[in-house]
Amino acid sequence: MSTKAIKEMTFKEIKKIVETKTVGIAGAGGLGSNCAVALARTGIGKIIVADFDTISESNLNRQYYYFEQIGQNKAFTLSDNIYFIDPDIKIEVHPIKLGPDDIVRIYKDCDVIIEAFDRADMKQMIIETVQTELPHIPLIVGSGMAGWGDSNSIKLRQIDNLYICGDEKTEIAEDTPSLAPRVGMVANMQANVALEILLKS
Repeated sequence: MSTKAIKEMTFKEIKKIVETKTVGIAGAGGLGSNCAVALARTGIGKIIVADFDTISESNLNRQYYYFEQIGQNKAFTLSDNIYFIDPDIKIEVHPIKLGPDDIVRIYKDCDVIIEAFDRADMKQMIIETVQTELPHIPLIVGSGMAGWGDSNSIKLRQIDNLYICGDEKTEIAEDTPSLAPRVGMVANMQANVALEILLKS
């Protein structure tokens, strides 16, 4: 994918295109919540988000939630937060743990799907499911964003209809925790790649 702008557009022209598009986001944690907010600020037409988890205090160092929202379901709360940014955006919420059948059912009509899981096995599951069952839909995944610094290591790699954002090496550990700066960089890169795909389609 090109690192240059496809063409010059005003925000009004961009919004006219993206307000007709639907983006699916699998997971509403550090990647999913920040990516969804970035897309909402571009005027995306519809976001479909799924996450069974609830907000905990430990999430607040990197996820787009607030202290008073602790204990609430992430997907529903993200929908509420996006409403305060742009009430015209349609949000479809699924407070469930996704499996292969759910992914096909929920995201089959999306223009782009964004993977935002924490666990490697879930990432592998959605990659295999989308590539097998929904190969025509671009899938943007996050891989490698733990720790801090080393900004230049975060990059984009494309394999056909699969886009990988991150450094593809750093894993979350006690001495390399998930922190807002690098998680946010990858989440916003995912949103930027989605925007590029949507404006080109």
